[in-house]
Amino acid sequence: MTLDIAPIVELLAAYIWPFIRISTFVVAIPAIGGAFVPRRIRALLAIVLTLLMAPVVEHDLSPMTMFSLSGLIHAMQEAALGFIMGFTVQIVFDAVTLGAQTIAMSMGLGFAVFIDRVSGVNIPVISQLYLMLTMLVFLAINGHLALIQLMADSFTAAPIGSTFLDATDAQAILTWSSQLFVGAMHIALPAVTTLLIVNLSFGVMSRAAPTMNLFAVGFPISMLLGFTVLYLTVGGIERMFDNLFPAALDALAGLTVEAR
Repeated sequence: MTLDIAPIVELLAAYIWPFIRISTFVVAIPAIGGAFVPRRIRALLAIVLTLLMAPVVEHDLSPMTMFSLSGLIHAMQEAALGFIMGFTVQIVFDAVTLGAQTIAMSMGLGFAVFIDRVSGVNIPVISQLYLMLTMLVFLAINGHLALIQLMADSFTAAPIGSTFLDATDAQAILTWSSQLFVGAMHIALPAVTTLLIVNLSFGVMSRAAPTMNLFAVGFPISMLLGFTVLYLTVGGIERMFDNLFPAALDALAGLTVEAR
């Protein structure tokens, strides 16, 4: 009796190709891809999404391509596409973290660090607060559902086996990465400007009264004004996120449409 493995290989290929893109996407996206989410949960989510999306995903690759050099190249392209899609959205959250870190340094709270459970590194407490607020806004507007929908649409816009990562795509990714500094500037500019004026005022005071202890006087005032500015400008997080997150989705949509 002979066993025909062609149908088995074809069935595996129908699920393995989407799984490569989806798994790297799940690892890179905010919230779900954070270090605080157990690896088993992320793997389970990737498997569930693959089981849901794979039956409607079409590709013209031969099942035996998985065992060839061209199959390895296609697998690397799918992994790169999934990772870039998640990384593009992660830039929005990194912009919030960078802006809040700049504020914390200007307030003199750079030494008050906390372990970020998302990235696994130490960041100032102010950055952690802003990151938590951004995550709540992200979940409140169903951003996680928008990302899943974007992943499902990517298999239509950029079918499995399509050409990807040419010079135009690389330039688009680099251009979008500049939004990291643009978003951070929008968050940090009000507080940094206020604290800069305060520091300049203390500089003038130190010239007029050299014996005054600037550390004892300036540090509490800088912190007080810093927290006041944070209270007055914390609503800007939602506005900034509402601008950057749709822009990230548009950038990804344009990127996948060109990936052919």
